[in-house]
Amino acid sequence: MSKRVVCFGEMLWDCFPTHEIPGGAPMNVALHLSQLGLDVALISRLGKDTYGEGLKKFVSQYSLDQKMIQLDEEHATGTVVVNDDDPQNVKYTIVYPVAWDFIDWSESIQAEVNGSDAFIFGSLAVRNEQSWETLYQLIHSPVLKVFDINLRAPYIDFEQIEIILGYTDILKINEDELAMMATYFGIELDSNEVLPTAKKVCDFLVEEFPIELICVTLGSKGAMIYQNGKVFRHAGYQVKVADTVGSGDAFLSGFVKSYLDGREPMEILDFACALGAYVATQKGGTPRYSLDDVDAVRRAL
Repeated sequence: MSKRVVCFGEMLWDCFPTHEIPGGAPMNVALHLSQLGLDVALISRLGKDTYGEGLKKFVSQYSLDQKMIQLDEEHATGTVVVNDDDPQNVKYTIVYPVAWDFIDWSESIQAEVNGSDAFIFGSLAVRNEQSWETLYQLIHSPVLKVFDINLRAPYIDFEQIEIILGYTDILKINEDELAMMATYFGIELDSNEVLPTAKKVCDFLVEEFPIELICVTLGSKGAMIYQNGKVFRHAGYQVKVADTVGSGDAFLSGFVKSYLDGREPMEILDFACALGAYVATQKGGTPRYSLDDVDAVRRAL
């Protein structure tokens, strides 16, 4: 029987000057997990508009439970305006407020989370009080809770993040976000090397919060797992990149699947890195693929 995973948060359109792409980290993660054979549901909210209909049609191509995707009469479907005039300094404007800022809690949604094997969420989706109150109730659920911290300025509230960390089992964070956390908590970093720096921050986080495992993504340099004071490092897979959009979300999906399958840390990292690398070779954040495609990345070494 496949594992049941519930994802919470934004689904939106990335609006470039010439085209639009479905996006939002929670939606991407949900669609990747669905492709990996898990039983997946998404808690989000769309406007009753053309963009909302477009996203419903898009996710209908995947085996995704949509019954917790709410519809909003008042607020528009989420969009991100992308200015890529300077390819070296692409600018994003995350429109506010939009429908996913107003996700409602209900007993039925709470029951769905309570009955899952894992609950995945980020920090961007709770920039507004309504969605924050909903997530705050849901994170009390006695299931595996995975926090994809996903810091996006200007919507960063460290006091809120501290509260979420108090209910987090697994934290997924990138090296830039790790540095931001170090600054916020006043952790002095005495080395520019990745591993000593990351380990020092992870040591602090697991001492202060009930976090069982931390996964730090390192971009083209791979990723690491911190667990029980030990660091496991994977160098990643070097591929010809077509588009990095969604590769981090694919990585997290591969990580969660492997973790739920009971894999060892290096096995988890290997699969997650290979999946993230494969998605980087494709256009768009949620390309279609098979496990053979992921294995091909490993075989190419």
